Amino acid sequence: MNIEILTKPVPLRFDEARVLRVGGTRVSLDSVLAAFHDGATPEEIVHQYDVLSLADVYAVIGYYLENQLGIDAYLAARRSQREELRQEIEAQHSPHGIRQRLLARRQSA
Repeated sequence: MNIEILTKPVPLRFDEARVLRVGGTRVSLDSVLAAFHDGATPEEIVHQYDVLSLADVYAVIGYYLENQLGIDAYLAARRSQREELRQEIEAQHSPHGIRQRLLARRQSA
């Protein structure tokens, strides 16, 4: 029997915002790993994000398991960036009283 062993690059790429995306999709590594950490199987993840291939999800999870320290550091930095952005947005546009403001706008229209 003749079996050819090929290695395929990990299907991850940085987008213009330096966010890791899976394959040629807009699905972030963060999203895939959040589902994985919540107990989803690769098959369930593909069902949730139907633009992903099963092979890519397995490859990404395998890469994560082999490189947890680096990926966890990346994820921690992303959480920090998201929190900073949330604070900036809330400083510019307070979420307090938004329901009342929206209802008032609706009534005046």
